[in-house]
Amino acid sequence: MGGMHRTRADAEGARVASAGGWLGVTAMERYGGAFEEAVDGARQQERHYQLLSALQSLVKELPSSFQQRLSYTTLSDLALALLDGTVFEIVQGLLEIQHLTEKSLYNQRLRLQNEHRVLRQALRQKHQEAQQACRPHNLPVLQAAQQRELEAVEHRIREEQRAMDQKIVLELDRKVADQQSTLEKAGVAGFYVTTNPQELTLQMNLLELIRKLQQRGCQKPMTHL
Repeated sequence: MGGMHRTRADAEGARVASAGGWLGVTAMERYGGAFEEAVDGARQQERHYQLLSALQSLVKELPSSFQQRLSYTTLSDLALALLDGTVFEIVQGLLEIQHLTEKSLYNQRLRLQNEHRVLRQALRQKHQEAQQACRPHNLPVLQAAQQRELEAVEHRIREEQRAMDQKIVLELDRKVADQQSTLEKAGVAGFYVTTNPQELTLQMNLLELIRKLQQRGCQKPMTHL
């Protein structure tokens, strides 16, 4: 009996010890997790302060009219949006797309201008050859007809240039709206779809602030305190 009591007591003790050990590990994990969260929170706060200070310094380089619109709250919200570096990547991607779009549209307009130059040269050569082969008494009639043809071609060229310019403006406006929508969804302060000139200028200034932060290397999250 005595041996049985000892065996039972030993078993109870083992269970208590086991439970104590498990509770100890759980508490350690819990407190360890809380410590990591506190450290991470401190890192985030320091990075927010770093970004906010840099933004406040950069804003001083802007015209006073825009400095007044970029309040502490706006800059603080912008710094929060930039914390993890994702917005920097988004802005970089948007700028690359914009540059590719502008290059493509420029090349399209350049091709059209070259086509018009070739068209004019061909027309001049055609008119010269026709005049050389024309009998003198028919020359006034030929020249009048050629003038009408030239005016028609010039009208066509102007219309094609106007259509190209409209296409470029519409495409660039569409890209701006895409940028505004993307940055708004990313939670970047000051961005939403608008065509208001003052708001567009403000957004351009905000993009310039983000770009300058990027140049300073501020897009990389802090890895230590």
